[in-house]
Amino acid sequence: MLHHVSIGVTDVARAAQFYDAVLSTLGFRRVMEVMPYGIAYGIRMPQFWVQVPHDQGAPSGGNGTHIAFNANTKAAVHAFHAAALAAGGRNEGAPGPRPEYTAKYYGAFVRDLDGNKIEAVFLPMGTPAAAAPKAKARRAKPAKRAAARKSAAKRSARSKAKKRVRKGARRR
Repeated sequence: MLHHVSIGVTDVARAAQFYDAVLSTLGFRRVMEVMPYGIAYGIRMPQFWVQVPHDQGAPSGGNGTHIAFNANTKAAVHAFHAAALAAGGRNEGAPGPRPEYTAKYYGAFVRDLDGNKIEAVFLPMGTPAAAAPKAKARRAKPAKRAAARKSAAKRSARSKAKKRVRKGARRR
């Protein structure tokens, strides 16, 4: 659904030290830099930007706004929280279950150096996609569908041409 998210910071280099340490615990890395304006994290593409606000004004975290990162294990949630506190972040909710959200929700909340609220969450959602049974019928790829339509149109045109030839032969 989302392409990327950006948060504002006062000092990108300082924020980079914080986020390099914190996001590496979840398997994310710095994938792009536009210094001194911003840096981006992700796995292969930039999905989370840390940057100076576009208007060059002071950044501020929105009331009620936070960014949640997927964690693959409960241990990763703990590592995220510990790394954030060690890097100067502020505790906003120790690692643990959050049954008020859902029965299996496990998360931790912190504030970064500029007051942005971030979270690591582990939430097992059933069978992983890789282990799910494969569907019996797969949808044709767009190129194959287009080729099939073109072939059907050619067959239809040949059939119409043959009918015209037959009608012409009967008239004679």
